[in-house]
Amino acid sequence: MKKIRLLGDPVLRKKTKEVEIIDDNVKAFIKELFETMYQYDGVGLAAPQVGVSLRIFVMDDGTPRAFINPKIIYASPEKVVDEEGCLSIPGVFENVERSKEVIVRYIDENGQEREEKFIDRSARIVQHEYDHLEGRLFIDLLPAERRFALREKLLDIMRQSKAKSSRV
Repeated sequence: MKKIRLLGDPVLRKKTKEVEIIDDNVKAFIKELFETMYQYDGVGLAAPQVGVSLRIFVMDDGTPRAFINPKIIYASPEKVVDEEGCLSIPGVFENVERSKEVIVRYIDENGQEREEKFIDRSARIVQHEYDHLEGRLFIDLLPAERRFALREKLLDIMRQSKAKSSRV
């Protein structure tokens, strides 16, 4: 199991690098991502959240999947607002607007290229994890007044993150 990086860790704000080859190391890393996600009761987890700046995320919306070098090739203009949280921002849950439906092209852990359509909750998970690969967090999508209202809570998480990294 890997440690979850918290808000304030610079790796969460970096755009990730493409995976060049899918070897045993990548497969082992994907297995660790799943283990970590389940350990923390998450439904998705992106590589940057465990300190690795690669374009990989995993999710389990009832069907566990690994996404390598994903690309959202369609996002519906129809939006839906629903609550989101993030393992890297513990204790913060806010309503976020996302596309109701997305189509993603990605490579699975067996090296197979796939294209898949996701709707509603599954689409939300995909978009949330994809944002991590772009260095974006769900709080970035909140209106300024909500971010301001959360300021103290977010600063506390950042202080925890800094304390954790200084102990390493």
